[in-house]
Amino acid sequence: MYTDKVMDHFENPRNVGEISDANGIGQVGNPTCGDIMKIYLKVDNDVITDIKFKTFGCGAAIATSSMVTEMAKGKTIEEALRLSNQAVAEALDGLPPQKMHCSNLAADALHAAIENYREKQK
Repeated sequence: MYTDKVMDHFENPRNVGEISDANGIGQVGNPTCGDIMKIYLKVDNDVITDIKFKTFGCGAAIATSSMVTEMAKGKTIEEALRLSNQAVAEALDGLPPQKMHCSNLAADALHAAIENYREKQK
């Protein structure tokens, strides 16, 4: 049902935790499945230098959170904003159709954290 990459990111998630002095924090949730994702960003000179996540949810939700943090780290804010839900799923070699909504949350949480960062810059 799940790809090897999904299982790897579920069993060995990268970048789990919080950043106490985060420049941006984004949280999204899907009440249908009960998944909640929170992403913390540390940004320096418009580059994401650190990113962490906390996710309450299924294996796919944890795997997509882990993958989106790996994909965003080291990217500029503009590059990170271009990371799509589909790109996260493709990076994990796909998700079962009934779990695609979980990958949508990962990109949405990243984008919410970036929006929070931008609000704080004003």
